[in-house]
Amino acid sequence: MNITDQVAQFGTDMARIRTEIAKAIVGHGGTVDGLLTCLLCGGHALLEGVPGLGKTLLVKSLGAALHLQFSRIQFTPDLMPADIIGTRVVLEDEAGQRHFAFQPGPIFSNVVLADEINRATPKTQSALLEAMQEQTVTVAGTEHKLHLPFLVLATQNPLEMDGTYPLPEAQLDRFLLKLQVSYPSFNDLSDIVDRTTQGEAQTAEPVATATDVLAAQRLIRDVPLATHVKNYAIRLVMATHPQTPRTTDAVRNYVRYGSSPRGVQSLVLAAKVRALFAGRFNVSFDDLREVAVPCLRHRLILNFEGEAEGIDTAEIVSGLVRDLPESGP
Repeated sequence: MNITDQVAQFGTDMARIRTEIAKAIVGHGGTVDGLLTCLLCGGHALLEGVPGLGKTLLVKSLGAALHLQFSRIQFTPDLMPADIIGTRVVLEDEAGQRHFAFQPGPIFSNVVLADEINRATPKTQSALLEAMQEQTVTVAGTEHKLHLPFLVLATQNPLEMDGTYPLPEAQLDRFLLKLQVSYPSFNDLSDIVDRTTQGEAQTAEPVATATDVLAAQRLIRDVPLATHVKNYAIRLVMATHPQTPRTTDAVRNYVRYGSSPRGVQSLVLAAKVRALFAGRFNVSFDDLREVAVPCLRHRLILNFEGEAEGIDTAEIVSGLVRDLPESGP
C-alpha cells in the first residue's frame, strides 16, 4: 500500500472511531481529536473540567470504540500505589509449599482511565510515573512489561475545588496533552437531554484493534518534517524559558521554568497527527500552532508573581505562538 492509500485508510479509520464515540458523546469534537492524538502518538492525556461534563463517559466511549483491554481506576484519598500497579501475594501450591506471586493491578491494560486523579495523594499519583514513561512496572526488583498500545487518560477537577491535590511536575510532564473540557452549548444540552431521557442510550462498538492502532502509530512516525518547520518547533519551546533572548514579556515576568524537551517531542508528534487528520503527509507551521497550547500549557511552571496574579499558562503559550516569527535564530 502506497503512502496515498495509507493516508486515505487512516482518515477512514479515524472517521469510524469518531462516529462510534459520537453515539455516546455530544459535541467535544476537539477533545475527541485530542484523545485520538494521544493514542496515535503513544502518549497520555490529562482532561480537566468541573464535575458532570462527561469526561469519564468520553474516555469510556473511546475505550469502547477500540477493541482493546480497558480498565478504570477511581482515585480517592485512601488509594494506595499497590492498588494501581499490583502487589506480591503469598500462594500455596498442592504440595503445601508457599511462594510469592505477583498479582497485576489495573494498570496492566491498554487503555487506563485514571478517574479524578488529583483526588489521590501525590504518593499514589507517582505510582504511574514509570508506567507512563517506560511502559513497565517494577515490583520487588522485578520488571513487568505493560500491554501495548498503552494509554493513560486521566481526568481531574480544577485545583480550587475541595479535596484535590496538585499533580507533581514530573507527572504533568509525562502527559502529551492537557485538554480543557468546556461546558456544552444550548444545542448540545438539548441533544443530551433527548438522548438521556428518551429510550435506550446508545453505546460505542469496537471498530479498531491493537494491530490497527500500532500500525497507525508507525505511520505517524513516518510523516516527514521539514527542517525549517522543526526549527520553529524548537524555537517555540525554547521561548517558554525566561532566559531565552527572544521571548515575550509574559514569559520573563511570570514563568519560573519553561517546557522540558518532552514538550518539543509532543509538539512534533501531535502536529504530525493533525497533518494526517487533514489528509496531508507533511507538517505545516499551522499544525504546530494548532497543538501548541495543549502540548505546552501544563509544562510551564509559574513564579510567585504568576501564581499571585492567577496567570493562565495557556494565554502565555498563545502569546508565544502569536509573536514568534516562522524564521529566525
